[in-house]
Amino acid sequence: MSVALEKMQNSEEQRFRVRRLEISDKGKGFIELLQQLSVCDSVSDKEFEDRFQELSSLGDDHVICVIEDELSGKIIATGSVFIEKKFLRNCGKVGHIEDVVVDSSVRGKQLGKKIINFLTDHARSMGCYKVILDCSLENKVFYEKCGFKHHAVEMAMYFV
Repeated sequence: MSVALEKMQNSEEQRFRVRRLEISDKGKGFIELLQQLSVCDSVSDKEFEDRFQELSSLGDDHVICVIEDELSGKIIATGSVFIEKKFLRNCGKVGHIEDVVVDSSVRGKQLGKKIINFLTDHARSMGCYKVILDCSLENKVFYEKCGFKHHAVEMAMYFV
């Protein structure tokens, strides 16, 4: 690999680091990014702070990660994982991945894969025997490339 290519890759690594959500991320476009995924009405600063504190109190059992573009200061990718504690499998744990989205302007840069790797590594480090997620048919190939296998059928009942 050429030195120039290696420097460019290192620069991208620095520019697109995965980290945990911070309280200041609301002002960096976090809610607007979620709106690219699903219905996410405006969230007041107070509502954001309250939910952030609630989730933070769960410690490593609920982790939201983000990628902040170091050049623009905007949140450009996110995902979350929560740990379900079970009686099955000798009181095992299962990681549930949710709300994975990469900003439409930067898709194709492997940022989704970075988010998934961060979340699956966290679930593994928490002692989960598996990590699961639901996705649309359009995203099935992406998750298969990340190592997931089609396993079951999702069912949902919406209350709102």
